[in-house]
Amino acid sequence: MAKRERGTLSRAEIVRVAMEVAEAEGSDALTFRRLGPALGVAPTAVLRHFRDKDELLLAIGAQLLENALAEVDHDEPSWRERIMSLSRATRRAFVAHPRVAALVATRTLRQEAEFRTVELIIGAMEQAGLNGRAAASMYRVVADTVLAWTAFEANVHAVGLDVMRQDGLAWDREYVVLPADRYPHIRGVAEHLSEVDREDQFELALELVLDAVEARGNAGGQARAI
Repeated sequence: MAKRERGTLSRAEIVRVAMEVAEAEGSDALTFRRLGPALGVAPTAVLRHFRDKDELLLAIGAQLLENALAEVDHDEPSWRERIMSLSRATRRAFVAHPRVAALVATRTLRQEAEFRTVELIIGAMEQAGLNGRAAASMYRVVADTVLAWTAFEANVHAVGLDVMRQDGLAWDREYVVLPADRYPHIRGVAEHLSEVDREDQFELALELVLDAVEARGNAGGQARAI
């Protein structure tokens, strides 16, 4: 990249290019020494915006959440639909950048995008009828379920399409021929195991969690915190 004029570099551009570099070359390439040439600046120029790699990673995580929040209808009256919308959008945003998502999904970002996300989820918990510690506890269950799932799926995508394909074929090859006398339960459902895709699983996991939120809310709002 051609050398840029002094003072034209921004945090947003650094984050964008960092995501591109990580996805193209792997997370090990996410260094200031590598980002400098990609941005057309000296590596020290990146340090003027981010004190270290960890601060940059947190900013990348915040950008992924911003991408998700942009897809959510914040005026949707149904608390359940708002959470479903946010969860699906978060999954899409993180899986679109699996190599960086795997690094940031488990982090506490401490940035505006995260604050807005937490506010949205807790507001939904309160609308569902939960209060105090019960609302805080179920917020963590909802958020951690979504982020754990996206971290898992991001890691799956990061291993590559060929490995994913071979792992997927195992359900139709190895599992369907297991001896029924040793694995009767597996063989009883073996033909269905390959039919369940990750989107189905994600939706089911969300539905189960939100069913629990609704049940606890209907029980009086101060249900035992998990």
